[in-house]
Amino acid sequence: MSLHTNLQGRLRNTSLAKSNGLLPVFETVVNSIHALEERGNLTTTGTITLKIEREQQRSLIQDDSHLNEIKCFIIEDNGIGFNDANMKSFETLDSDHKIEKGCRGVGRLLWLKVFDYVEIFSSFKDACNTTKTRRITFDTKNGVVNELLEEVDINKEIRTYVHLNGFENKYRENTHKSAESIARSLLEHCLWYFVRAEGVPNIKVQDNLDNIILNDLYNLYMHESAYSESITINEHDFYLIHIKFRASSSKKHSLSLCADGRLVKEEMISGKIPGLFGKLSDKNGEFIYSCYVSSQYLDYRVRSERTSFDIAENVDDLLSNTEITLKTIRERVLERSKEYLRKYLDKNIVEGKERVDKFVAEKAPRYRSIIPYIRQDELAIDPNISDKELELHLHKQLAEVERIMIEQGHEIMANSVADVDDYREMLDKYLKTAEDIKKSDLANYVSHRRVIIDLLEKAIQKTATGGYAREDFIHKLIMPMRKDSNDVWHDAYNLWLIDERLAFHNYLASDKTLNSIPITGDTSTKEPDICSLNVYDNPILVSEKQIPPLASITVIEIKRPMRNDAKAGEEKDPIEQSLNYLNRIRDGDVTTANGRPIPNSKEIPGYCYVICDLTSSIIQRCNLFGLTITHDHMGYFGYNPNYKAYIEVISYDKLVNTAKERNRAFFDKLGLPAT
Repeated sequence: MSLHTNLQGRLRNTSLAKSNGLLPVFETVVNSIHALEERGNLTTTGTITLKIEREQQRSLIQDDSHLNEIKCFIIEDNGIGFNDANMKSFETLDSDHKIEKGCRGVGRLLWLKVFDYVEIFSSFKDACNTTKTRRITFDTKNGVVNELLEEVDINKEIRTYVHLNGFENKYRENTHKSAESIARSLLEHCLWYFVRAEGVPNIKVQDNLDNIILNDLYNLYMHESAYSESITINEHDFYLIHIKFRASSSKKHSLSLCADGRLVKEEMISGKIPGLFGKLSDKNGEFIYSCYVSSQYLDYRVRSERTSFDIAENVDDLLSNTEITLKTIRERVLERSKEYLRKYLDKNIVEGKERVDKFVAEKAPRYRSIIPYIRQDELAIDPNISDKELELHLHKQLAEVERIMIEQGHEIMANSVADVDDYREMLDKYLKTAEDIKKSDLANYVSHRRVIIDLLEKAIQKTATGGYAREDFIHKLIMPMRKDSNDVWHDAYNLWLIDERLAFHNYLASDKTLNSIPITGDTSTKEPDICSLNVYDNPILVSEKQIPPLASITVIEIKRPMRNDAKAGEEKDPIEQSLNYLNRIRDGDVTTANGRPIPNSKEIPGYCYVICDLTSSIIQRCNLFGLTITHDHMGYFGYNPNYKAYIEVISYDKLVNTAKERNRAFFDKLGLPAT
């Protein structure tokens, strides 16, 4: 007999995600539970077996990824069977035969979404108490075919076998393979039946010689007895079952929405309740928490395929008091979950806050001033969170504090406040927040300097292979290569390592050819490591006549740590190299970055910095140029009148030490180590 509908059309309009390939199998097990309830042998002689049939050739390696492919499933039970009433219901889509059990009459459509065809062998008692059997086939071409109705021995045991044949590849490839994984998922899908008062039959999963008893698995996973309660949301009752699973199970902290006695929607809730992360502990040991939620409201709004609900995630505030949303349900349930778990969460909350305090104190002081503005539940983070994740979390909170501050500022400017005291209070609150955010910005700037100094200090150490870092690594640390001041933000370079005054410039270039930089007309392809032009628009001495801007040029050369091959000639002597770069820039007629000429540019003073270690060859070159050794013997300096240039040779140790000394007061103020 064919279904009185366009079966293929209904199948096209029935959606099922490829990750839900086991759902029709599990729904068949639920149907078997209902069959046992209808027969009245649920907790006495009732049994259900889910058999996994695999392809014949077995792999030598037997784990979840090497098991033979699943060919079909067979679900066997000794329930009431396909009697006339149940058969009529089966032949009718959208049947309301067992509507009180949440059956929608569309579950069989899911069979044909995942499997090629279904065979059913069922014995049952008719109205005259005669035992009969029937064979049913179901596929997309012929619909339902019911045949071989006959009388059999009255003493024959009543049993039903449902064969789900031809597992579609797209579903098979995205579902569990091992019997243990399938049994665990089946238990989670049917968990409501295990915790309800009516009880559950004996259910087992069979895979060749493996037999997994779901009742034993339930006892193994359960940490202690489930706790039930009810809440009311907009005059609708919701029933909550709080469950503790043993920590050895693979479950995560979760909230599960159920309908018609089945699991429909599950979501992970770690981090959604302050302190709820990792495993929790009580007197019986570690456990994982889950909350199962059921309600007639959910029953009425579950979609026919039972994978989601016709409930909005959220609605406008105007409808929030009349329409229940998933967000409302989640928030109300998590309130009860938080209360149920309160005594187990305190330890995690304390450890999470300690993790934040330690991270802020040692690595991210920029957040210290805004900690008081962050909600306490946002500070109760997982103590095992990585530095990266914690930094991102705190940065998100900082952005929220800034957003609120901007909002407050606009409200102060836009709204007239009648009460002077109220206005003063609002203004004081706004200014205090702004002050603390500025403290955060300053702390971030200083802690960034601490990190850069640490990186530089590590870069100049001998590597595990006995060598030293390449000079381009150190170059990038000070200033990105092949960039100029038009390409990078001010925060992207760290010229303060050499001289704080280098932050103020009209133009800055890094590893760019002289013929490509706009401040000189020199046509050579020579590439100074770093060069800059500083224009002084406000000279100290003034007269009635306009005085043209004065300027200075800085050239920086960086050499590999411990390099010891300096000798005469521009290619080998970094001092001579920097002086020649300076002359080429001058001789090219220096202009400002926007092309304005600088009078008498060949007389512009120059500053040459050479960053290198004081090896024997470098010391020799310093002496030949008549430079003076510094009092700490970690550098050389001097003035060369022929080039009109101040020269400073700075060893890497001196570069690190002086950077630390200049910033020590800031580091101390933030509690950062300076050595």
